[in-house]
Amino acid sequence: MKFTKILRALALPALFSLAITAMAQTVEVQDAWARATVQGQKATGAFMKITASADTKLVSVSTPIAGVAEVHEMKMDDGVMSMRAVAGGLALPAGKAVELKPGGYHVMLMDLKLSLQKDSTIPLTLVFKDAAGKETRTELSVPVSTAAPMLHSHS
Repeated sequence: MKFTKILRALALPALFSLAITAMAQTVEVQDAWARATVQGQKATGAFMKITASADTKLVSVSTPIAGVAEVHEMKMDDGVMSMRAVAGGLALPAGKAVELKPGGYHVMLMDLKLSLQKDSTIPLTLVFKDAAGKETRTELSVPVSTAAPMLHSHS
């Protein structure tokens, strides 16, 4: 009986410590921006740098200004540039910044409902899933520009 009480006394603080560690995991988004469009243009890209404190995946993206928002990858295959949606989510290794940029990984916004004007902002929701399967959402107000601006981070 005494041994069981000792185990409980040791186990509860350990579980509490694990819960605090899990709650402290964060995802930081820096330098987010979306490329401006011209009248009638139906697609554009959004770009940013994402750093997660623990292994995480960017599993989905949404915005009310586009019919479709997906994480895409552009890459060269045998001298041909290809672009496709990232299946299963974009891996964000613990502590490593993953850059979404023109010509690489990026957020593709398609079936735009309006033109994106330079110096405006658009709402963007990122959904992340950690190794335990827990999903978290990050709401951003992303500036629209013709080129990558220097911005402060959004957490």
